Amino acid sequence: MEASCAYRGRLCHPGSMSDSVQFQGRILFLCGDPEKLRRQVAGEDLALEEARPLRDQVGTDEITPPWVSYFFDARLGDFPYIGLKCEDQFPLGEGSVKRGRFQVSVSGKWRGKGSSREASPYAEWCAGIRLVLAESFDHVYQQNCQNLGLLTSTDFGLIERIRRGESIPLSEFTTGLDPITRAIVEQGGLFAFSRARMQGEIQVPVPRHGKRPMTLAEKILARNTVVDPASNTLGVESVRPGDGIFVNTHWRFSHEYVTPMAASFLQQALGERLKLKDPQRILAFRDHLNFLDRVMNEERRAQGLMEVAERLKHSQEAFCARHGVRLHGEQPDGSAEGISHVLMAERYAMPGQVVIGTDSHTPHSGALGCLAFGVGTTEIANAFVTGDVRVAVPPTLRVRLNRRLRPGVSAKDLVLHLLSLPFIRGGGALGHVVEYQGEALEWINTDERATLTNMAAEMGGFTGIVAPDTQTVRFLWERRHSDIPVEDWMHSDPDAEFAHTLEVDCDKIQPMAARPGDPGNGVALRELPDSIRIDLAYAGSCTGGKREDLQQVYEVVRWALDRGLTVPLHVQFFIQFGSEDVRRHALRMGWISALEEAGARLLGPGCGACIHAGPGISTHAGQVTVSAVNRNFPGRSGPGQVWLASPATVAASAFAGRLC
Repeated sequence: MEASCAYRGRLCHPGSMSDSVQFQGRILFLCGDPEKLRRQVAGEDLALEEARPLRDQVGTDEITPPWVSYFFDARLGDFPYIGLKCEDQFPLGEGSVKRGRFQVSVSGKWRGKGSSREASPYAEWCAGIRLVLAESFDHVYQQNCQNLGLLTSTDFGLIERIRRGESIPLSEFTTGLDPITRAIVEQGGLFAFSRARMQGEIQVPVPRHGKRPMTLAEKILARNTVVDPASNTLGVESVRPGDGIFVNTHWRFSHEYVTPMAASFLQQALGERLKLKDPQRILAFRDHLNFLDRVMNEERRAQGLMEVAERLKHSQEAFCARHGVRLHGEQPDGSAEGISHVLMAERYAMPGQVVIGTDSHTPHSGALGCLAFGVGTTEIANAFVTGDVRVAVPPTLRVRLNRRLRPGVSAKDLVLHLLSLPFIRGGGALGHVVEYQGEALEWINTDERATLTNMAAEMGGFTGIVAPDTQTVRFLWERRHSDIPVEDWMHSDPDAEFAHTLEVDCDKIQPMAARPGDPGNGVALRELPDSIRIDLAYAGSCTGGKREDLQQVYEVVRWALDRGLTVPLHVQFFIQFGSEDVRRHALRMGWISALEEAGARLLGPGCGACIHAGPGISTHAGQVTVSAVNRNFPGRSGPGQVWLASPATVAASAFAGRLC
């Protein structure tokens, strides 16, 4: 039986009824040439060779810029690719994909890099896209597509077959997938699969490899593999890369961009039968948009976007109240209690646990030796009900950090160096666990390790992880008064299998910056000219607002003030705390008075400028920002140019009025 891709419902495709699919709409090539895109929107169909070169690294920030994610319903279908940048132009406008009747979208390497927001593939789905073709995919983006019932492939030979009107066997979209993912695609999405699984209609095979040497990530996955969901039986002797498993989670969290969409999905799927599993192990955070009202321009307000964003807040509050979920919400002054990743590390995550969250920087908590990774909306909604999450066991990239970082060189400099390496820029870490090892870790504390694991997301990694040690024990005691020993199994076996090993001589790394446009554009500061004038200096975000980050900023500020230096009048200097815990620590340490004396604008916790939703963003294209955030994709922190750097470099540059 054949069926076209006129899907019956939002979360299913004809794979649940047939063995083949047929695409009736047009093919949209995401070209590097903006004029070619305009021609397609106007009705012209291009051949693949004519469309080249295709855009590589089409990120979720380009598919759905952050403000688009204020919507969490079918309205998203008006906006896919509205942020797609081609030769400094944005050729696709509101409604372009719908009007063009496109069903297939084609791009180059590393499609879906960046944020794990499921709003991106859902916007494509709502606009009529039913198949995404790319040379390679970000693993979270592709998983989100599969969960929604949006087909994906790297086979460009499908293009002409689709044009000829062929029925494509569904098996061509499942080749090479692990058994669970294959079944999800065949069922038409995660909810349909999960319903069949929980009712016993689908049996998930459990790995039976016997004993083998394993990496730390593999050990955590093996110990938490769900053997029998009915009895919650956990644990297998071993797993290996490629195994498809369901894993029990210790913590599940979402922020206000995602909680409402997850609630909507669950309501549609389960209605009054909705019951969350272990709600005491579910957390929600209001951290992304709490400062939005301070920076939203009049045009956006006139479009009603402030009211749309407020719906997210109220919907999240209602969901948490209804189901007994702990909400780290908005404080009386409008700030957040804390950014989710900072609070997860400070208060919740523990060595050996599995943590999932609806944000690509969830690997932050991997600094404590847990397996923490980002998931999409459908995945978290499903996990709210089942308590587990599906994983295709990823390979592990070992990054061996040899010798000690030089004084004044931080973890941010180290990770910007890693991101600049051809191996990483070429996708060598895509879908991998990035495990940091080596003697340098002895001198890198847990806050700094969190910068390394957090920015595994910028490498395209599945997650980042550091085996727990005395630094971890010290962190847990200082932050929580938890006296937790490191268990004997919490390390990679000496003969474990690693996909690749990167050797890094840490003593040779210099202070770094990343040129505007991409975190991978790293360059040593000493190689830059002295004339790069800055207008804004921003120290904050999950990557730049931890205790250690604020201490680095304070030390530079104190040094400058003691020498009579001042921040030039043309520079706006922003410091934003990662959590209320961090702010209280800064008060106890006496840092606040020096920061205020320097003229810095101190901001309560929140994601803020990192996602174009708070003070610290640029307001016009001519401005230059130096920022301690983790991403500098075009438009993410305003229309100006954003250089990434360490918190110390941000503070030094603020006083110098230029990158230094």
